[in-house]
Amino acid sequence: MGTAPAHTLNDGTELPAVGLGTYPLKDGEAETAVAGALELGYRLVDTAVNYGNEASVGRGIARSGVPVGDIVVTTKLPGRHQGYEETLRSFEESRRALGLDRVGLYLIHWPLPRVDQYVASWKAMIKLRDDGLVASIGVSNFTAAHLDRLEAETGVLPSVNQIEMHPLLPQEELRAVHEAKGIRTESWTPLGHGTGLLDDPAIGAIAEAHGVTPGQVVLRWHLQLGAVPIPKSGSPERRRQNLDLFGFELTEDEIARIQSGPRHRIGGDPDHHEEF
Repeated sequence: MGTAPAHTLNDGTELPAVGLGTYPLKDGEAETAVAGALELGYRLVDTAVNYGNEASVGRGIARSGVPVGDIVVTTKLPGRHQGYEETLRSFEESRRALGLDRVGLYLIHWPLPRVDQYVASWKAMIKLRDDGLVASIGVSNFTAAHLDRLEAETGVLPSVNQIEMHPLLPQEELRAVHEAKGIRTESWTPLGHGTGLLDDPAIGAIAEAHGVTPGQVVLRWHLQLGAVPIPKSGSPERRRQNLDLFGFELTEDEIARIQSGPRHRIGGDPDHHEEF
């Protein structure tokens, strides 16, 4: 199986069209999943300080034998480390844990508007990018208002906003903002974990029509909307399926049917959720 095609981000770097999420994999399970995924052809791996698995992810990368320069490794700044100097220190800890000289994509994990340090953190991330320690900088769980403030106060837009997105939360309005600003949408919980989404009869019928699994249908839905899904799986066969998305295409009618159900948010509301 080959590698996925890539999107060119607003800073000129490339982001593979599908990646491997690693939450909540830990220790040997995380290491094995990352090594196996890279051997399969994945070139985007997503972790975070708060996942507690950066070192395991780093070991999986080393074990895979894939050149580090070919992989976009993503990690995220936790809420407890927000602030300018704190961000610089936290990044060094992440870089050491991952065993990398340079990180492919560095994100602010949550905006934490009550704490009001995300602009200071963003300025530190701009410095990390300008110093060549990070290829691309972005955010996670930011609303349109948060993005506007970053742009107004620094003149620098994120290359990526990683948000909760799945057919029960298609994020039409925020995706339109991203499109207007040249920000790439990344989808966490792309398969709607815990919602029973993959048991939906409409999705099952579409999967049967294309000779693929319901999970592949939902991931293909993300791709055709221009989003980059990062599904997590501890199963080698599921990881293979999650990368095998480029041999079929959904019709406009199928896309509409996939997202026609009730709206349902799994994670926190970015205006109020706090994760330190």
